[in-house]
Amino acid sequence: MSTPANTGTILVPNMTNQEFLESHALPGRVGLSGGFAPIDRAIQRAERHLTADGSWGIWTHAFIFQGRRHDGHHWVVESNLGVHRKHIRLGAQENRIANFFDQSAYPYLAVLDFGLPEPHTQRLLAEALELVASRARYSIHELLGTLVALHRDASQRGDNNILSKDRSFYCSAFVHHLFQKIGIELAPGIHSKLTTPEDISRTATPHTTYLLQRDLVRSPLEKIATRVRGRIGTRIKSLKPK
Repeated sequence: MSTPANTGTILVPNMTNQEFLESHALPGRVGLSGGFAPIDRAIQRAERHLTADGSWGIWTHAFIFQGRRHDGHHWVVESNLGVHRKHIRLGAQENRIANFFDQSAYPYLAVLDFGLPEPHTQRLLAEALELVASRARYSIHELLGTLVALHRDASQRGDNNILSKDRSFYCSAFVHHLFQKIGIELAPGIHSKLTTPEDISRTATPHTTYLLQRDLVRSPLEKIATRVRGRIGTRIKSLKPK
């Protein structure tokens, strides 16, 4: 693969989450998700500081695709809060993309393709798996530090997180850190541990974005859904070639 020459957005309508992800989940690509759960709404609200008009963000989680493995499933590597029955995992981990098939939990999905050459992809995944093997933690402290930084002047986000911890990352900090390891800056001027999923979605690094489009079922959260859909519509218009 070669690096895309220009940033572009390809709208993908009329697909389920499973169809969309299985069509675009190639190794080394970045996934973004957004939803309406309380934690999603809190992150989206905090990301309003990234926009000139104060509108909420869209994206609340970022992860990296590993590709299809011997079990026939696509897998991702991410830093996340994983809860399964009585078992809780906090930090770098591997999971099947099936975790993102629930359209009610993940109504918004995007895949970013940076056209990484195979050696870069292999190194990116190797660095990610090293953090999994060494049990890098999910950092709630750093997440709070990022929320504090979002209230400050944007120029100050080049400094380290005031609540930084060694070998600890929340989701988008994890992705930003790994791309830095292969010499790619997804958010120049922003410290990796102050990076939000919205920052990654706005990266100027040449790439192609595959954006899933579909109508949502009406729910008590319809007002929020309408607001977020409006943000996506605005983003699409700004990305279309002129």
